[in-house]
Amino acid sequence: EELNGVGNLMDFLDEPFPDVGTYEDFHTIDWLREKSRDTDRHRKITSKSKESIWEFIKSLLDAWSGWLVMLLIGLLSGTLAGVIDLAVDWMTDLKEGVCLSALWYSHEQCCWTSNETTFADRDKCPQWQKWAELMTGYTEGAGVYLLNYFLYVLWALFFSFLAVSLVRVFAPYACGSGIPEIKTILSGFIIRGYLGKWTLLIKTVTLVLAVSSGLSLGKEGPLVHVACCCGNLFCSLFSKYSKNEGKRREVLSAAAAAGVSVAFGAPIGGVLFSLEEVSYYFPLKTLWRSFFAALVAAFTLRSINPFGNNRLVLFYVEYHTPWYMAELVPFILLGVFGGLWGTLFIRCNIAWCRRRKTTRLGKYPVLEVIAVTGITAVLAFPNPYTRRSTSELISELFNDCGALESSQLCDYINNPNMSRSVDDIPDRPAGPGVYSALWQLTLALVFKIVITIFTFGMKIPSGLFIPSMMAYHHHDWIIFKNWCRPGADCVTPGLYAMVGAAACLGGVTRMTVSLVVIMFELTGGLEYIVPLMAAAVTSKWVADAFGKEGIYEAHIQLNGYPYLDQDEFTHRTLATDVMRPRRNEPPLAVLTQDSTTVEDVETLIKDTDYNGFPVVVSHESERLIGFVQRRDLILNIKNARQKQDGVVSNSVVYFTEDAPQIPASNPQPLKLRRILNLSPFTVTDHTPMETVVDIFRKLGLRQCLVTRSGRLLGIITKKDVLRHMAQMMNQDPESIMFN
Repeated sequence: EELNGVGNLMDFLDEPFPDVGTYEDFHTIDWLREKSRDTDRHRKITSKSKESIWEFIKSLLDAWSGWLVMLLIGLLSGTLAGVIDLAVDWMTDLKEGVCLSALWYSHEQCCWTSNETTFADRDKCPQWQKWAELMTGYTEGAGVYLLNYFLYVLWALFFSFLAVSLVRVFAPYACGSGIPEIKTILSGFIIRGYLGKWTLLIKTVTLVLAVSSGLSLGKEGPLVHVACCCGNLFCSLFSKYSKNEGKRREVLSAAAAAGVSVAFGAPIGGVLFSLEEVSYYFPLKTLWRSFFAALVAAFTLRSINPFGNNRLVLFYVEYHTPWYMAELVPFILLGVFGGLWGTLFIRCNIAWCRRRKTTRLGKYPVLEVIAVTGITAVLAFPNPYTRRSTSELISELFNDCGALESSQLCDYINNPNMSRSVDDIPDRPAGPGVYSALWQLTLALVFKIVITIFTFGMKIPSGLFIPSMMAYHHHDWIIFKNWCRPGADCVTPGLYAMVGAAACLGGVTRMTVSLVVIMFELTGGLEYIVPLMAAAVTSKWVADAFGKEGIYEAHIQLNGYPYLDQDEFTHRTLATDVMRPRRNEPPLAVLTQDSTTVEDVETLIKDTDYNGFPVVVSHESERLIGFVQRRDLILNIKNARQKQDGVVSNSVVYFTEDAPQIPASNPQPLKLRRILNLSPFTVTDHTPMETVVDIFRKLGLRQCLVTRSGRLLGIITKKDVLRHMAQMMNQDPESIMFN
């Protein structure tokens, strides 16, 4: 009986108390450790499930919790995306006028409900009044135009000021697109609060404000961040995920897929995006779960139906004309253009963001946002193509001209004496509308290119996808007469807009597979996969010729996040060149297995800021035994001082199985064997660095010890590896700030 009691007490002391094994802010997680902890947890549950029905049910619930989390993420991110879409629609129109019959209707909804709308003037109805008309009663004239102009700019400034103030006061992490940070988090970095509840709330609200203010930014990147916040929120409900950072990363990968799924209405594209662009560790199980989350999210958005066209996106198109082999030439040229524009954009945007970080400009984020909004609004209002929201513009450009189109781009001259029907557009000459539309579009293109460089990276939520798609050209005038059969469309201008959009996006982000899938899910044009692939690959080749990293990698580097990308390491250096301590540095801080006192440990912790300490047999032999985490040491010593009698400053700390031989007069020793990692990862001092880099990348290590025939020589951390890589590429190694 008594023995049992003692056994239980020992078990109680051996139970890790809460907080052991968690990580500090801005530190890297140890993937190996997280994985083995999850395996232990799983083993425990499986063995318990054979004991009773209740434990068996608990084990089933545990197995199902992953799918449940995915379901919840899908539902919430789908709902949020629907709400954001509806709100953006309403607030974009609010800058121009208001619906008198119901304030919460956007322009389009307002005129749907009206009975006095004619087909020709479907966007004019008595219920919808522009601000000037409401105030003065006139609909035409210079004064009216100026008043509308002034109010448009005023609303835009108000929206963006509100957005930037909310971000500054409540959630500084809600700015930007969030994808560079999410890539870094998924590679095992910890940024506390980046995916928190406040960030979720503020990001959702300010995203609506920022997009409505007419700034040149999209809501697509931020929707990925919003979905990942949802994922993090639901992780905290299940201990399986909240206590294991590795498992949590799996959920976040799937959440990113759900985010793209609702941003573009492209569930499969979302899964591929998560796999190709953001995720670091993507096991097969995560693939199925991402698929499920993306499906639920798309289904939820579809049932909300924010655009009223039973589609998931505003710019759904259906083309039915085939494309011809000779058209591959312009498609590839579009790819080249996209690659060049991508390179230009990344260079300019990074240069501008670096200026913002290093000069006084960065101290006035609110002023900067207001200035850019003001300039955008003032320049955007006169041009009908830049005045409307970017998504609507893309929708108009992607669409084909039919008998029902009222767009200026479809203003071809109708000749009453023509023998064929009106539907047969190709052979008619272009009318004045087309020409004016073309020069307006060219202006719009230049304007968007320039303004987006300054907009992306400001202190408000800003995505990139949509503005990148803006760069397209109209190939209306290259009508290839020779192989058109009479009465059929020859060249589909909308198709060129679509391929150009894909090429530009590919040039900026360097996506290939997921981009093509997203584009054809977005537009429903299955037969155009080959042109899209040609353009995407060309743009990646051209852009890669000028610099390897896409916009997200460039921003990760700019912020100094510890992200190990998947590029080859080709330099011939050895582990001994990278490890610390170097020749002239003080020796490595180590603990001995049975001769260090509590006071020594506390002094060591106070004087250094290392993440952990190697444990050796003795200072003379330096034979390695294991590795112990700094945080675990702090918590255990604090706990022992509170709960165990007799543990004082000069108690001996030992990491062996049996207590060391000490005189009876000495205070009670403290056993810390259970926090000692007995199998730390070691390499010898002659291991080539390319192998070390590979080990860090594939196993997700935090640190690796360097030994020679069992003797400890030094340590290599992830930060050392990144700094060494930066040095080898002639960059500033001090730019990598975090552990």
